[in-house]
Amino acid sequence: MVAGASIAGPALAHWLDRRGAEVTVVERTPGLRPGGQAVDARGIAKEAIVRMGLDAQVRAARTDTAGAYNVDADGNVLETFRADDDGGDGYISEIEILRGDLSRVLHDDTRDGVEYVFGDRIVELTQDADGVDVVFDGGDRRRFDLVIGADGLHSATRAMVFGPREQFIRHLGMVLAFYTVPNEFGVDRWLLDYQEAGRSAGLRPIGDDAKAMAMLSFPAADFEVDYRDIEAQKRLLREQMADFGWLTPRILAHLDDAPDFYLDQVAQVVMDRWSSGRVGLIGDAAFSASPMSGAGTGLALVGAYLLAGELAAANWDPEVGFAAYEAQMRPYVEANQEIGRLHVHSREASEPDAEPTVDFESPYFTELIGRAINGVELPDYAGVPDSRSRV
Repeated sequence: MVAGASIAGPALAHWLDRRGAEVTVVERTPGLRPGGQAVDARGIAKEAIVRMGLDAQVRAARTDTAGAYNVDADGNVLETFRADDDGGDGYISEIEILRGDLSRVLHDDTRDGVEYVFGDRIVELTQDADGVDVVFDGGDRRRFDLVIGADGLHSATRAMVFGPREQFIRHLGMVLAFYTVPNEFGVDRWLLDYQEAGRSAGLRPIGDDAKAMAMLSFPAADFEVDYRDIEAQKRLLREQMADFGWLTPRILAHLDDAPDFYLDQVAQVVMDRWSSGRVGLIGDAAFSASPMSGAGTGLALVGAYLLAGELAAANWDPEVGFAAYEAQMRPYVEANQEIGRLHVHSREASEPDAEPTVDFESPYFTELIGRAINGVELPDYAGVPDSRSRV
């Protein structure tokens, strides 16, 4: 069973189904969540999409962002990044897609062979040597061979099996918010980003000329607002961004009308292990690298391929399969988490003309980027069942 139907969950369901497993995905929301932040696939993550047979579908759903402009308070362009920079693996990825659109592609691909249960959640787990007994909030009790938590940064599965969230979540000193606004700003195919003294405001295209995605961030030494308390989050955002320049006042004017408001701490999940017995974790639940890494989707897609492949290769022995999955993923995860930390650190300058805190031209950073984009191999898993090979 897989908990969570955003990206990591359906991606894992795809590969578990192809490897011969019967898969149930449970999602606490009543249906797929539309919209959301734009997410990227770079390097080896693009190969994972190809191996799923979904390259055409994913590319058809892209935001079609041409690039990004860093601007000053008057809207003058200071720096330009193009989507075809670095072979499409640069600051703006050639594969950029709204989280909800990618989730829909993955769900559409798996819904005929996978059982999806929406509007329910796990409230109790009990495992023994042979399986996991699960109690659902709706009252059902079922037994599964394996349970995988793909339920995000605030994973309830992780808390039930591994301990309180405070043990694993590392706040990076920043808060990020985004929401859809009417495109009264003339946003076309170019993302606009204004940064000053650790704060930022931006607007990005989302594939709909009538709308744009607003993005706001500010530094915060700690974060104590409940991630479910939307009104408290909006108050905090107004307080922190009220005096910020550029188009920020006009962006904030749409806050109460936003259909998809999101605000949370920029955080990482750091764990010594991603499995315990017959329960494992994947995606942000296991190894969030934070939105500032630009790698959450790639980690989820690559992790899904490896986890399903290693479990099947181990004949579904969880101890062997989970260990092999962790051994391959951990260096890749750690490189992307380092990218996330450095990106946050680079925004910590207190003055606009302060010296850069990260040397993005250094050999170390170049090597780190290489490990973060292509720092893991995808085995062919010859001899492992594949019910619908598309390679």
